[in-house]
Amino acid sequence: MIAYVRGRVDSTGPDSAVVEVGGVGLALLCAPATAAALVPGEEARLATSLVVREDSLTLYGFADADEKLIFELVQTASGVGPKVALAMLAALSPDEIRRAVAVGDARALTRVSGIGPKGAQKIILELKGKLGEPVGGTRGGGVPVPAQRVQPWRDQVAAGLQSLGWGPRDAEAAVDAVAADLDGEQVPPIPELLKAALRKLSRP
Repeated sequence: MIAYVRGRVDSTGPDSAVVEVGGVGLALLCAPATAAALVPGEEARLATSLVVREDSLTLYGFADADEKLIFELVQTASGVGPKVALAMLAALSPDEIRRAVAVGDARALTRVSGIGPKGAQKIILELKGKLGEPVGGTRGGGVPVPAQRVQPWRDQVAAGLQSLGWGPRDAEAAVDAVAADLDGEQVPPIPELLKAALRKLSRP
């Protein structure tokens, strides 16, 4: 079992990356936001999950351990394999997946490529109680309390900064500064947000 990899990012694609570890280039499949946060030439640390098939070994990379946990847990639902699990993380944050399952929001899950209304209902039924509570907790009656930070980009950018070696506090402070600059404006793509956060961190 390969729990994580750490090394220099050799190259990235829309949903993949190659990380050099000990002179070996490891190819990882990632959610697009995770891949976008990686910078070729810089060091990164990715949580990983190795999927073994009769004819292949596929390594999946994640921004943090929570993404990895959700990736593995959703596959306990029948009909959900690694491809669909990764598509879920491409369309929804881990907490959005938890929230959708907790409240039975099939419509949210149908945003995922490859999941229709019937499939979404089946996933909700089989995963109920398995994913844990969203970060915001729950109100009486089992309705989730909205998380304090509902913008998925914040977690993605913070994870990207930490993969580049910044500490959690510095990463959160940079993300807060970028969010303050946006002030309700349309959120740009993740790579632009990451560059803006890095500029914040580079200031004396």
